[in-house]
Amino acid sequence: MNISELYRKCRSFRRFKQEPLPEKLLYEMMENARIASSAHNAQPGRYVVVTEKKVLEAMHPLVVFASSLPRELGEPKADEQPVAYVVVSKMAGADESFCDMDLGLAIDAMVMTAWEGGFGSCLLGSINISEIQKLLSIPEDETIRLVVAFGKPAHESTIVEPREEGSLKYYLDEKRDYYVPKRNFEEVVRFVR
Repeated sequence: MNISELYRKCRSFRRFKQEPLPEKLLYEMMENARIASSAHNAQPGRYVVVTEKKVLEAMHPLVVFASSLPRELGEPKADEQPVAYVVVSKMAGADESFCDMDLGLAIDAMVMTAWEGGFGSCLLGSINISEIQKLLSIPEDETIRLVVAFGKPAHESTIVEPREEGSLKYYLDEKRDYYVPKRNFEEVVRFVR
């Protein structure tokens, strides 16, 4: 699979088969996140990898999936929950001007590595930061920015053209497969030659 195929197929997944991520893949994901490019080589990211069943179960109510959809449609059911979470924080004193870009590069590295290994992901921004910080004993001077859910996808997610009215909201079909409208190329890219 080439890089363009990886980016076309690697979408957000919100329902997962209950197949654990191999340890080797987890380490590869986190190693690629660790060595990702970073402005001024500041490396502000800190990561907590959660795979222990009891901790996973405690994490589930602290994150919200598909907040654009009614909860009964967007939330994974008990047998569809992620099999791993990575909590992404920035260290104390991180330079604010580039920190989120650095974290984005690291997150992309782990997500694409997981996808290459056959596992999907979902970036979760609607999270209970204070409870996650307590649950995982994350130091108070670190700032949690995001949680990434991982697992073997249990549904399809397909890029489509925006609907006639121009809506970019993703939607589901009767099988609960996702359709993700993307703006057309000419609308987002301009060449100066």
